[in-house]
Amino acid sequence: MSVSQVSVPAGSRLILGIESSCDETGVALVASVPGAVPQLLAHALHSQIDMHQAYGGVVPELASRDHIRRVVPLTRQVMAQAGCRLPDIDAIAYTKGPGLAGALLVGAGVACALGTALSKPLLGVHHLEGHLLSPFLSADPPEFPFVALLVSGGHTQLMRVDGVGRYTLLGETVDDAAGEAFDKSAKLMGLPYPGGPHLSRMAESGRADAFDLPRPMLHSGDQDFSFAGLKTAVRTHLLRAGLLDQPQALAAPERAGWLADLAASTQTAIVDVLVKKSLGALKVTGLKRLVVAGGVGANRQLRAELNEACARRRIRVHYPELHLCTDNGAMIALAGA
Repeated sequence: MSVSQVSVPAGSRLILGIESSCDETGVALVASVPGAVPQLLAHALHSQIDMHQAYGGVVPELASRDHIRRVVPLTRQVMAQAGCRLPDIDAIAYTKGPGLAGALLVGAGVACALGTALSKPLLGVHHLEGHLLSPFLSADPPEFPFVALLVSGGHTQLMRVDGVGRYTLLGETVDDAAGEAFDKSAKLMGLPYPGGPHLSRMAESGRADAFDLPRPMLHSGDQDFSFAGLKTAVRTHLLRAGLLDQPQALAAPERAGWLADLAASTQTAIVDVLVKKSLGALKVTGLKRLVVAGGVGANRQLRAELNEACARRRIRVHYPELHLCTDNGAMIALAGA
């Protein structure tokens, strides 16, 4: 995916971003102008979903090898789209973690090689900080301070953000994250990898009140999360129905409605917790601005319910553009800028 070529602002510094933490190779170029929000000049992304689907999840060794194949061609593509040359770059940002060790090593290795060859500084970026700041590349960028809901893969956190590098953790998951609850529940239902988006699509035709699923820690009085119990409850319903580990039975047409109801109930349980905890964090901090970032932030039901709840309380909500919710080089370049 790419953006249209734009002119490089006068006096700007160019930051190249490389993301290779898991199963997406992302490269982007951002122009940073003092006193202004950085501008995305070009970005390219390759997803490994098709490769990993045959295994039902990410295979780290295959992921690393694919990053090696993709990162240099993607870098060339981004530089061509921006109309820039490698010597024009002022700094190189890369994801230093968390993520798969071998996959991270590819991005770090390429960044170090470029930095050495070009005599340019390197900027190691925390993966979650990239997600946290990604809404600043949207058409409606936020302003500091704000509460951030980070829902990315194995991470679910609420943070108070007073500026770049000024983060206060308000709450986080004590076991499974929201993204894991989506993916693990989907896998139990026999849905292909990555399960979360498939579960959300299935939920569109189901009844959200069909199953009485738990909302762990909903009334804990703090901003921490827990989703392991929800996954266990989904497993229990499938076991009672004789569908656990029965792929042929799960694929039977007569079970489609039942599974859609279970998917809708699962999604609603996750969304209910995320919405209530986010509102609790806003109340505790007294802030009137919420930023939602990470892959689960693209979920339509979550966006709809947050928008409605925050509108009633006159709270502004900001999201990354949909194509920047998943892992990407643009968020790493932005954080580096």
